[in-house]
Amino acid sequence: MATADMGGAPAQAVDPEGIDGVRMTWNSWPRTKVEASKCVIPIAASIAPIRTNPEIPTLPYAPLRCKTCIAALNPFCRVDFTAKIWICPFCFQRNHFPPHYAGISETNVPAELYPQYTTIAYSNLNDPHAQIQSNPVFLFVLDTCMIEEEMGFVKSSLRRAIVSLPDNALVGFISYGTQVHVHELGGSKEITKDQVLDQLGLGPSSRRGGPGPVGAGPAFPKAGNPVVQNGMSASAVNRFLLPASECEFTLNALLDELQTDQWPVPPGSRSLRCTGVALSVASGLLGACLPGTSARIIALVGGPCTEGPGTIVSKDMSDPVRKQLVSQGHVLDLFASALDQVGVAEMKVAGREDWWSCCLIREFGHSVFKDSFKRLFEGGESHLKGVAVADTVIGQGNTMAWKFCSLDKNTNVTIFFDISSSERANAPGTANPQLYLQFQTSFQSPDGQSMLRITTVTRRWVESVVGSEELVQGFDQETAAVVMGRLCSHKMEMEEGFDATRWLDRNLIRLCSKFGDYRKDDPASFTLNPCFSLFPQFMFNLRRSQFVQVFNNSPDETAYFRMLLNRENITNAAVMIQPSLISYSFNAPPSPALLDVASIAADRILLLDSYFSVVIFHGMTIAQWRNMGYQNQPEHQAFKELLEAPQQDAQIIIHDRFPVPRLVVCDQHGSQARFLLAKLNPSATYNNVNEMGAASDVIFTDDVSLQVFFEHLQRLAVQS
Repeated sequence: MATADMGGAPAQAVDPEGIDGVRMTWNSWPRTKVEASKCVIPIAASIAPIRTNPEIPTLPYAPLRCKTCIAALNPFCRVDFTAKIWICPFCFQRNHFPPHYAGISETNVPAELYPQYTTIAYSNLNDPHAQIQSNPVFLFVLDTCMIEEEMGFVKSSLRRAIVSLPDNALVGFISYGTQVHVHELGGSKEITKDQVLDQLGLGPSSRRGGPGPVGAGPAFPKAGNPVVQNGMSASAVNRFLLPASECEFTLNALLDELQTDQWPVPPGSRSLRCTGVALSVASGLLGACLPGTSARIIALVGGPCTEGPGTIVSKDMSDPVRKQLVSQGHVLDLFASALDQVGVAEMKVAGREDWWSCCLIREFGHSVFKDSFKRLFEGGESHLKGVAVADTVIGQGNTMAWKFCSLDKNTNVTIFFDISSSERANAPGTANPQLYLQFQTSFQSPDGQSMLRITTVTRRWVESVVGSEELVQGFDQETAAVVMGRLCSHKMEMEEGFDATRWLDRNLIRLCSKFGDYRKDDPASFTLNPCFSLFPQFMFNLRRSQFVQVFNNSPDETAYFRMLLNRENITNAAVMIQPSLISYSFNAPPSPALLDVASIAADRILLLDSYFSVVIFHGMTIAQWRNMGYQNQPEHQAFKELLEAPQQDAQIIIHDRFPVPRLVVCDQHGSQARFLLAKLNPSATYNNVNEMGAASDVIFTDDVSLQVFFEHLQRLAVQS
């Protein structure tokens, strides 16, 4: 079995995601359900629905759809140019071209039929499947239960965010601590007698659940459930949501006056923080004012909820931590900063239904928060039954249409496929050797324009049994590893008592038994096709990852890690599972290194990218020379360049990533070296240090090494 190339995802000469942003575990599919089950790894496709690519054209009209199955015209349609008819490759329906396509011919085809345009976008839609255009909405929800220094960092970031918003974007602001305050950004600042009576619960509108007073905004009870009336008038909406161009001065003045929560907190107690009520108010406000529009709730949370709905811990600090937004089409962006836990694990149900983003940091003054918050402003569930819906449910099933409240260029979705059990449907020799998939994504761009992205791809059916060369050559190891990671994480959350490590091991052993070449009961004879040779080490690193091993992570951190694993594209998700390692030295140009403790050397710099953090690790000699200032001497220009190279490469990695990864710069034998050591294969431990030699670094762990893992795998895979 091959054990080389352990330095992370295999290098790709071209963009592995391709123009379409579609990658599959198997690029050739077996025709029958029985043969599909023998493949072990599920048949699944990963797609980035709105991934940006300059090669994707945008057409200023609606797509031409099949009258039977609503599939859009695409390059795989057969066309009769004489009769002006196109045949849908999905249902074989014959469709007539409309009059404005009258000029088409074999030498004059519309863009939809260009063979290279398998992904195409449409704007200026007059299409029933498109969304209604509206202005983007940003509702900021700020936790004021924090120290003055933290509040200063948050205010500074908010001011920069407000300036960067589009002028037509509607902006709202809610602050909360022990109480929730909806701040009024427009309208009269004078409070009338009737409004005072309403606030006291003595007026007629208060008995009907009307809006609170003007001025600082209504302050809802700390454990209450405020009611916001539906059908608000435009003037009522404008009190709380105004265009960014009109409320910038008001918001800045509001931030200048805003103080930390003044509610007294007894010694030994936590702040009274009603996060659940605040998010409920935000959701209710948007639901009443702007249901179904493009809106984001941006929550900046400084600690755990201790009051009202969503409480995850009592106010007494001696108690340990831990004892909703669907139909409106709105998204929650959570920036959580606390040394204690804040309840991300409890709030992740909103992510499962609404699609949210989360940035988990230690303090609001950290560059991870500042850069991620800035980048946010730089440029669900909807069941649809049909014959194509699988009987087996994985994740959000029983439908062929899904609703997400937020999409960005990195958003990635995995769709599992179940081969039909009908022999007639996929009988060899009687059907098209090609299979076709079409993904249609209707979304609203940041400027409020309604858009439609359509991607149509084709793959081949495999006529022969499992093990055929065509099936093997179509296996995508990276995609398979990420899909197994996502499926394993889902099972850990949904199935009580699920043994993730055992499940991964069983599937890996089955895969090696099916596709390995060996003599039975002879481990030494085992070899694995190169198309599968990297997959075992992906599984080795997945077993050790924060997605499976939750012991050293809080529930908040685990929820955060899994959310990003499910959201990012295959290339990024593969790095989360198996980090990449680059070596820098005087003797060679930067090159991939084995993800192994043996890669550490005194005269070498290592750059580790584990997605969540980027680590620059200086060998002992390099660190000593740097501390002595050799890089500042003209005769040591080469050493200066050696120090700068990983710094520059690290900034390139960080530049386009959200949330921004943590940058760790450390030295061999330093305290922060653990960020690197935790990701390396423990080929040298305290158990075998004598065998490895004095020059080797040692990892203090009882985990088995990759080599031992392979030996066990080979023995089990060849058993009769």
